[in-house]
Amino acid sequence: MRTKNCGLTLDVKAIGDDGVIEGYASMFNVVDSYNEMVAPGAFKASLATAKREKRAVKMLYQHDTWTVIGVWDEVAEDEKGLRVRGRLLKDISPKAAEVYGLVREGALDELSIGYREIETAPDRQQDGVTVLKKLDLREVSIVTFGALGRAARIDEVKSIQDGGRNLTIREFEGFLRDAGFSRKMAEAISASSRPHLRGEPGAQADDAAVRFLRAMRG
Repeated sequence: MRTKNCGLTLDVKAIGDDGVIEGYASMFNVVDSYNEMVAPGAFKASLATAKREKRAVKMLYQHDTWTVIGVWDEVAEDEKGLRVRGRLLKDISPKAAEVYGLVREGALDELSIGYREIETAPDRQQDGVTVLKKLDLREVSIVTFGALGRAARIDEVKSIQDGGRNLTIREFEGFLRDAGFSRKMAEAISASSRPHLRGEPGAQADDAAVRFLRAMRG
């Protein structure tokens, strides 16, 4: 599953005591840092299938499938892009309550989508641009970082691994921090993952580190 953070902001002014939030999770006809552009209608079939199968688009924190923080009550396309409206379940989940407070104070204010590509095509008017014509939307996350910095960092990790070089502990720690882990947690995960990063046979790493590495490897 791929993720795309367009740096789109939540409507923080509208958040109330009920934890309701809304905003755009994707915009149409905008070329992003991957030289990709989401076409109008890209989510239409996916949303129809989800409705028919009574399958919800998940509200996650930082694309972590272990951290569901609320429900999206409305996910729909309009003339601009993918508009979402939902509720942070702050009375049920401690993490949701934490995110609610951070959103309300403006510390967290961006949305990002998790999806699978179904149909793409080269753009006929812009060289090197790929049009995402049909996407299977799986989740919409509340995230910390904007698209360019975070996307570039993940691409860098994939490049290092594809080139056959293992990450250093310091590099891995930095990537964990960019992914939303606290300094203390990043240091602890990196330390426990040292044998795993070195590729030692039978090496074991912290579960969170393993999930992160697997996600970067695609």
